[in-house]
This record gives sequence, C-alpha cells and structure tokens, in this order.
Amino acid sequence: MKKVMAFGVFDRLHEGHRHFLRNAKREGDWLIAVVTPDHIVHDLKGHLPEEHEGDRMEHLRHEDLADDIVLGDPEHDGSWPIVRRHRPHVIALGYDQEEMRRELEDFIGSLSWPLELRVLPPHEPEKHHSSIHRALREKK
Repeated sequence: MKKVMAFGVFDRLHEGHRHFLRNAKREGDWLIAVVTPDHIVHDLKGHLPEEHEGDRMEHLRHEDLADDIVLGDPEHDGSWPIVRRHRPHVIALGYDQEEMRRELEDFIGSLSWPLELRVLPPHEPEKHHSSIHRALREKK
C-alpha cells in the first residue's frame, strides 16, 4: 500500500484545501492528513487559526477527505517524528509550502526508506488561499 502524507492548517476548510487533498489522494492508496497544532500555527504565522485543531480535524473527517487524520508534531524542530511514525512513500506539498519543502528535502536523507516529495498544483490560488479567505472575513 502506497501511503501519502499531506500537511496543512486546514483552517476554515475551503475548495483550495479540498482540491489539494483530492490530488494528494491520487498520489497513492492511503492518505494521511496532518493537521498543524494551534500553537505551531501561531509560531509560524503569528496568529492562531480561527478554528481549534480538534474542530479542523473533525471537519476533515466529516468531509471524508483523507483515510487518516492526525495532529501534527508538537514541536517544529526538524525531527519530523510524525513522518518517522507513519513512514509515507510520498509527501504531497501545496504550491505555497516552499519552506516545508526545503526542510523536508534536508530531512529525507536521514530516512531508511525512499520518500518522494511532490508539489501539487494550486486550484484558483487567487480565490482559494487561506490568507485571502481570512482577509475577506476580517473586512466584514
């Protein structure tokens, strides 16, 4: 079974997220969606997500967008225990996850199994990007 892992905040689930996860699923047989913990979102983006991590996970479950939904690592320290635990064959990355791609490229050489990184195309990024959706909500 070819396992695919996809990381994201998945705050206020929108069509861009859905498109990303559907395409990630096509990269293998089993998709593991990794939801970024609230405190890591704050560290990386400077703000908390609008929805709590448990709610974000529940929305993914409700829409049946992945075979397994897990909470991401509690530390953002480059050790990637979640990857080591699940041993995916592919990590699907969004077009805007450049920093994560660079970190994973440095990391995968330490693994004992082959792991491919695949950058997936965006779906209408001028309309379906979380920062755009957030800005529109803040205007209201």
